[in-house]
Amino acid sequence: MAPETDALDPDEPPYEVRPRASRGDDVPLLGNDELAVIFFEIGDMLELQGELPFKIGAYRRAADSIAHSATDVAAGYRSGAPPDLAGVGKAIDEKLAELADTGRLRYHERLRRQVPPSLVTLLSVPGLGPRTAGDLWRALGISSLDELEAAAREGRLRTVRGISERTEKRILEGLDQVRARPAKRMRLGEAQDILARMSLLLAGAPGVREVLAAGSFRRRKETIGDLDVLVETDQPAEVIERLHASAAVEKVGGHGGRGGQHRTTVQLLRGPQLDLMTMPVGLTGTYLVHFTGSAAHNVRLRERARDLGWSLSEHGFVRLGDDGEPLTGDAAERRTFATETEVYDFLGLPYIAPELREDRGEIEAALAGRLPSLVELEDLQGDCHTHSNWSDGSKPINVWADAARRRGYAYQVLTDHSVSLTIANGLDPRRVEQQRVIIAELNERYAREEAAGEAPEGSNPSGFRLLHGCEMEIRTDGRLDYDDALLARFDVVVASLHVGRKQPRAQLMARYMTALRSPHVDIIAHPSGRKIGMRDDLDLDWDAFYRAAAETGTLLEINGSDERLDLDDRRIRAALDAGVRFTVDSDAHYMNEWDNVVWGIGLARRGWLEKKDVANTLPRDAFLALVGEKPGRT
Repeated sequence: MAPETDALDPDEPPYEVRPRASRGDDVPLLGNDELAVIFFEIGDMLELQGELPFKIGAYRRAADSIAHSATDVAAGYRSGAPPDLAGVGKAIDEKLAELADTGRLRYHERLRRQVPPSLVTLLSVPGLGPRTAGDLWRALGISSLDELEAAAREGRLRTVRGISERTEKRILEGLDQVRARPAKRMRLGEAQDILARMSLLLAGAPGVREVLAAGSFRRRKETIGDLDVLVETDQPAEVIERLHASAAVEKVGGHGGRGGQHRTTVQLLRGPQLDLMTMPVGLTGTYLVHFTGSAAHNVRLRERARDLGWSLSEHGFVRLGDDGEPLTGDAAERRTFATETEVYDFLGLPYIAPELREDRGEIEAALAGRLPSLVELEDLQGDCHTHSNWSDGSKPINVWADAARRRGYAYQVLTDHSVSLTIANGLDPRRVEQQRVIIAELNERYAREEAAGEAPEGSNPSGFRLLHGCEMEIRTDGRLDYDDALLARFDVVVASLHVGRKQPRAQLMARYMTALRSPHVDIIAHPSGRKIGMRDDLDLDWDAFYRAAAETGTLLEINGSDERLDLDDRRIRAALDAGVRFTVDSDAHYMNEWDNVVWGIGLARRGWLEKKDVANTLPRDAFLALVGEKPGRT
């Protein structure tokens, strides 16, 4: 994980010698938007130079913090009272001071001489890395996709050292992929970060009662296009004005009002489109329903309203006349509600959770009284997929376990990678045994502290135990990475497939079947192997996969990483229908990834899962009994 603060650039002169001759009122103060653009550009140019990801990320996080700051950053620095900005460490703090003092930044200017920021568009082409993009610019002056395509079709790319005719062909294929891609969508974590900052900004406007995310984010779809925000307020104009004045807004689109309601669309700086709707105080029920969606779900609700003699919109219910049109004037009758529950009740339906609102049978289930009692985040008793720095995680074993304990978990399964996954520093049998000793010592310590009443605040009342597991690779030849004797000594075995992804379906299925039929494999991690927008699903016979998981009692993981979200919601429902049970896990490698389970639970709810369907909602002893009951296990 990138560090919380950036480091000084070793090739920069000490900042104590930065020029101050131009400081004073005659130097224009840069706005937050201008400062943010500079730091975004620095991140782009560092990426093109092949800099370390943590350094690139530090500048981009600083740009985000500046863009969303409620205070004038440059003015604060010039007055000697710089604001406290998340992600701004010593080096970036010094650069902000230089920008406030002089209106310019030598480091930024030097980078622009080395590489143009526009070159970053080339990095969207699969297989074209920062180093090659820089070589193409220096040799051929290419800084746009159109220039790249023209040079490739004319055969000029291969005149650059290191680029062959085959590479040129791959670049053309990559350009075709870029042209065919749908509009970029955000991962859930990205969307949450932006929404959190915008909510903080809008909550400070006068008259605001509540700020709520709506749309596909509230329904917890896998990826998010535009952001939808609802604001309950009795001063809508002030809310719109505050949004439009923000440095985080690059461009204002349409806006206006009707009957006291106001809405606007803005393009965020280096970000997505945001649609904002203000709601009258105490009358938010139909607004929440309408702007949460989905469109298909809303169509079904409007149809039901018409059947009951009403027209439904975000503004409420209006009585229909004999001609089927909404009544107007003195004859008009309108119904509005404070909550969504009241809206659904008026339609003769129980409340339908946002994650289910996709017109996939939820209306029929509601009418028949068959809506699931969806699993909740608070139901989780443990996390079955976590990594320490013994493989590719970021923290020692004890740090992970202590954090799980403070989260209130009854158990955490440590699942460092197995021996053949050398890229992730997989554990050989000797290291497995060393790890086992550490885990036993930690559990003895926890038991003593619990007996003495010294467990940390927030601990699970039933106590906490660290369970020894592994994420075992299923090798390309179908063998499991550890033998049965070693596997039998783990508390929990998670199996996964990272290599040989392009094998034919029959080989992939044979590899998975070996794991599913092993008496020692308890969970299959991220079964489809996908990474959203980066790596396609494995080519599997999914029906056979689900049947085998159900027959062998092997749990299927819902991986909460917003890069994976695997299994997806449609596959969850298909597996559920086949009799499969699941776990919802974080796959955490870094401390901030514990919260991946939030997205995993959202996905489980979209898949109609109840608490009973998710194995790690069980207390520790019941969970261990469940995995211990797998056929063939002794």
